[in-house]
Amino acid sequence: MSDTAIYRTQGFGQELGFGASPGLVIVDFVAGFADPEMFGGGNIADAIEATVALLAFARQQRWPIAMTRIVFAEDGSNGNLFTAKVPGLLALTEANPASRIVAQLAPLPGELVVDKRLPSAFFDTGLAAWLTQKEVDTTVIAGCTTSGCIRASVLDAMNCGFRPMVISDCVGDRAQAPHDANLFDMKEKYADVMTSHELYRALLRRDGRATV
Repeated sequence: MSDTAIYRTQGFGQELGFGASPGLVIVDFVAGFADPEMFGGGNIADAIEATVALLAFARQQRWPIAMTRIVFAEDGSNGNLFTAKVPGLLALTEANPASRIVAQLAPLPGELVVDKRLPSAFFDTGLAAWLTQKEVDTTVIAGCTTSGCIRASVLDAMNCGFRPMVISDCVGDRAQAPHDANLFDMKEKYADVMTSHELYRALLRRDGRATV
């Protein structure tokens, strides 16, 4: 029996579907994660480029848009167990250009920038409250890394009652194996996983408009 068949036999892999009001959450597409010499590599650069079109689509649809970045104090005083495991993260400070969102995804006025110090976009941040205020019920998720901050954010989105939609070509990891494994696992347990073009077609069909 194949892996997928085992999950299907046990009832995993059901589709959540879109709610009435999507919002876009872009996780940690900052200069340090775009740089293979720092925290990048793998398919992260490709995912950033694919997210340019996704961001333009979300803006056209007037979705609420939030972007996250990891930022620590200059003196490292707010380090935590995440930085104990990955000490290099302490270099991501406000003064370090590596903590800045990449230029091609630069936020516009009215788009939320969330500073975080742990993998999840939701844990110990105001993101959930902001999305609730904006009446968002579905989180379309892009960013990196698939096996780390994306997975953590997907789990907390689900825990908070937001339907997680992971856009597979708009998330990236520094290694292909964890990227693939986590997309599979999230699709079976926690989220709907689709390409950006599948997203566009599904939403335009839902709204009774021509597909792209």
